[in-house]
Amino acid sequence: MENQFFVDSEYLSPEALSRKHQLETDPASRTDHMAYLPGMERIQSDVMDKVMAQMGAYEPDRYTARDVEAALAHETCSIEDFKALLSPAAEPYLERMAQRARLETRKHFGNTVYLFTPLYIANYCENYCIYCGFNCYNHIKRMKLNAEQIEHEMRVIADSGMEEVLLLTGESRSMSGVEYIGEACKLARKYFRMVGLEIYPVNSDEYRYLRACGADYVTVFQETYDPDKYETLHLMGHKRVWPYRFEAQERAMMGGMRGVGFSALLGLADFRKDALATGLHVYYLQRKYPHAEMSLSCPRLRPIINNDRINPRDVHERQLCQVLCAYRIFLPFAGITVSSRESAEFRNGIVKIAATKVSAGVSTGIGDHESKYTGQESGGAEGDEQFEINDGRSFAKMYDDMSAEGLQPVLNDYLYV
Repeated sequence: MENQFFVDSEYLSPEALSRKHQLETDPASRTDHMAYLPGMERIQSDVMDKVMAQMGAYEPDRYTARDVEAALAHETCSIEDFKALLSPAAEPYLERMAQRARLETRKHFGNTVYLFTPLYIANYCENYCIYCGFNCYNHIKRMKLNAEQIEHEMRVIADSGMEEVLLLTGESRSMSGVEYIGEACKLARKYFRMVGLEIYPVNSDEYRYLRACGADYVTVFQETYDPDKYETLHLMGHKRVWPYRFEAQERAMMGGMRGVGFSALLGLADFRKDALATGLHVYYLQRKYPHAEMSLSCPRLRPIINNDRINPRDVHERQLCQVLCAYRIFLPFAGITVSSRESAEFRNGIVKIAATKVSAGVSTGIGDHESKYTGQESGGAEGDEQFEINDGRSFAKMYDDMSAEGLQPVLNDYLYV
């Protein structure tokens, strides 16, 4: 995929356009994306090397129909079987994969589907990721909620019946420091039984602090596991450091987090290799930290403010379904989340096959839950969204729809004693 696919808007300032041109055309002006920056914790782990060795050796076109049939015949899915199920040769077997995935899902999760909602508390960002609406050079309305505003948003969400919240920020330590996020976790614990975080990667001691503040799990999008492609998409900021981001989930578990989530943003690079690496990242860490809960998601690119051309080129719904089914067959005990980036029709179908968790009542903007949940004006105290969602159903509507599909919506299955 060429960089020009992510054409920045004419709304970029001349200074931003000049900086972007310099970063793209003069590699020497960019920091080494494989080198840790000061203050970034290094851990002793062989997981990255294992994942990258498998990804580097993976040739999707090498697999045949016979390989796929063998993979579906095996009771336990090996790494080689997983590679076959992600290959182009598996596309004609999608119905059989779906049947196998559904059996695995029912065996380990029954007919339950978990519901949660994200709460963005800030959209300031110090990174220049050219596909993201929050990137530091995109002209959007920035906002950071204070404690009173955060609690108000949480109260609105909790009043709807939701019991799990995912707190998100833009990736800016200066505007959304660890202590600020920790205070948000403390507030969330007053209203919700489960509190997740999707924030910039931090060190293990900082994850331990956030755990003490009330966070249960951490989700980190690697975006793409291809370091070379990653380098061309992340032009500036701490997010540019690929290995530090890769090791975020392991640092979170070292810091005592109960669960971690993994994802590549499908459409940035070769989606089959990214899906393989995501699955193997979970696979190897499951064996190293068997006590931890692990989950995956498969978000696809979505349009952003000032750039409606951003969309995944080669990851259509059939390919997405293939990846999700392969995940379920290879990782039968892992949770699988499908976000509001996907349509209601797709999400209604995939939760009956492979997915176990969906978001509801979603907003990717800042401070707008009251207007979305109650119809009341927020007085203009809102920040712009990270990307366009594709399924805007409310919590009540999602709950009813899941029930109508014969599923059992679950709001929380974990009790603190």
